[in-house]
Amino acid sequence: MKSARRAALARVSAATMIAFAVTGCTAAAEKSAPPTLATAGAPVLNVNFADPDVVKVNDTYFAYATNDNNRNVQVASSTDLLDWEVLPDALPELPSWIIPGKTWAPEVTRLTDDSFVMYFTATNFAPTLQCIGVATATDPAGPFTVQGDAMIICPSDEGGAIDASTVVIDDVLFLVWKNDGNCCELDTWIQAATLSPDGLRITSDPIRILKQTEEWEGDLIEAPTIVARGSGLVMLYSANSYGDERYAVGAAWAAAIDGPWTKVVGPILSTDGSGGLYRGPGGQDLVLGPDGKDYLVFHGWDKDFTYRALHIAETEWDAGIPRVVIPN
Repeated sequence: MKSARRAALARVSAATMIAFAVTGCTAAAEKSAPPTLATAGAPVLNVNFADPDVVKVNDTYFAYATNDNNRNVQVASSTDLLDWEVLPDALPELPSWIIPGKTWAPEVTRLTDDSFVMYFTATNFAPTLQCIGVATATDPAGPFTVQGDAMIICPSDEGGAIDASTVVIDDVLFLVWKNDGNCCELDTWIQAATLSPDGLRITSDPIRILKQTEEWEGDLIEAPTIVARGSGLVMLYSANSYGDERYAVGAAWAAAIDGPWTKVVGPILSTDGSGGLYRGPGGQDLVLGPDGKDYLVFHGWDKDFTYRALHIAETEWDAGIPRVVIPN
């Protein structure tokens, strides 16, 4: 779990069911200013930059994304969340037991010793499934180096595992992921297990905490983001087919990681719910902006559904309810 995300969101109670409220705004924003409501709808990085994850280190934000542009893991940096510089490959070397070409959904976590650990999805050589590996670096820009001689999560009887994220609960680091059941007509469970302090090993049996149950979710939920809030937890997740406008963001809350988890009715961010402003939004993260406001980071399709660009939307919290403001 990113320290900036924990600090930004700790003030909100998880006991409140969350919902998304959409309001209007006519505020304008200068390009040099921190992100404002006027940036809604326009990508801040208009290239293929799917499944974003953002970490703030000192005064710089680092955004990581699924492979593209001859990079296994894309990374870009910014000081204001608006202007981004694309950097060299954050994970330039893959070991022989990984089949290159599908390095997805990276999650980077800053540890207490100021080192960085990356969890990434890639195609395992045997069994040939999408599974989760781990890499480390001393610099958030990388290069990250894959650790060990195998994936750390690769359940062959569950279709593999993808979309890792982390959360710290009572000073314990957890890895959270989705078993890739939709590859083979299985349920897609969001699961969690504790990690060693160095982030390199799973130290408990996985627990299943949430799966697809709602009509709008289709046959899968994935891309979990869990936020610790005082005595409880809130999860954001993506659901349905990532390749079209059905993809959307949902939410659930619980008092503890093993639940029970209660879902918000309907998606909290979707194509229809944003009036078509965002197409198939998902792969979300939460970050504290340089202006002290909270922002939802996610990808959305371009108008022709040819690539997924990076979007930032301001999120206001009011009695536990996040509000994304959509301009008229």
